[in-house]
Amino acid sequence: MKITHIKSHHLSHSLEKPFESASMTFTSREHLLLEILCDNGLIGWGECLGNPIVNAAYIKAMTPLLIGKNALDIEPIWLHLYHTFRDQGQRGATLNAISGIDIALWDLAGKFHQCPIQQLMGGAFRQRIPAYATGGFRMIGEDRITSLLTEIAEYKQAGFEAVKIKIGFGVALDVASIRAVREFLGDDIELMIDANHGYDHIDAARVANQVADCDIAWFEEPVVPEALSSYHKLRTSQSIPLAGGETWHSRWGINEALKQNTVDILQPDVCGVGGLSEARKILTLCDVHGVRCVPHVWGTSVALAASLHFHAIIPPSPTSPGSASPRFEFDQTHNPFRASIVKQPFTLDNGCLNVPTGHGLGIEIVRDELEKYAAKTPS
Repeated sequence: MKITHIKSHHLSHSLEKPFESASMTFTSREHLLLEILCDNGLIGWGECLGNPIVNAAYIKAMTPLLIGKNALDIEPIWLHLYHTFRDQGQRGATLNAISGIDIALWDLAGKFHQCPIQQLMGGAFRQRIPAYATGGFRMIGEDRITSLLTEIAEYKQAGFEAVKIKIGFGVALDVASIRAVREFLGDDIELMIDANHGYDHIDAARVANQVADCDIAWFEEPVVPEALSSYHKLRTSQSIPLAGGETWHSRWGINEALKQNTVDILQPDVCGVGGLSEARKILTLCDVHGVRCVPHVWGTSVALAASLHFHAIIPPSPTSPGSASPRFEFDQTHNPFRASIVKQPFTLDNGCLNVPTGHGLGIEIVRDELEKYAAKTPS
């Protein structure tokens, strides 16, 4: 099964209502899919985390190394790509591009062997994943707490049993927002906070200590990902479990972070960490270092499918009847093509998402939607 062609699909949609996190402003939704075609007619789909233009350039540069290769040689291909481009970066766009390629190869392998990816990767521990709603960004031009509570009400009505909101907009405003959301949700719905590295460790600790009585499940990316020592300081200066890792790409980057006792919960993203191949290796690191793995998810239904297969193979930790499944991050911000590009979109089912059971990723792409949302090429 030899690779004959690779094509990138940059999808884009301008937002009618822009929103922001502590680290960036979203005026549009931008995602990059890629398809790998083989000489037997099979097609594999992947997705890359991060800037589509940069990722597409890396994929274009990697394509000559892939043409003619056996698509089932997933590990040799991964190592060849990484070794060839490691001098251009051991994280970021290099790993984002490899991630999309790797996911597409696993999709092809599943289709070739006529089984779902989670079965190829060793078997699933679960077929239903409890989901949490990701939202709570700051809507530009709107009152922060009023718009936040209006949004959270929709998630509660939809049946979510856990919600994550964005912070990093100033200590006083964040504390007021967190308290307002906790009061609105009551005690039965989990609440997580994500600063998108909007603080230094001093202000992050101030926020955490002022909301310590709000039963926060985790405090995500409180500081910039490079500040490993600040993560370590925060674990001793406040009581909320720390989470992070969506940009600690590859086994090497994540191992260094875990060696420095940075987080209680690791959040690799299969579309950025190095794909499904690398994500599976990182499960061993989580086991060795004694941290929970609750993956980060951000993208279209291709990313959702790949992430669901990964969630399915995360071993229970500890292996006991009381071990809970890691929650699945289900982005609820506006993105019209997130669901429309597949024939059977992922929907919440009594607070859970079901792992696909079809061959490979278990999804079918709607090409008309790819064309509809294709980014316009600059003139």
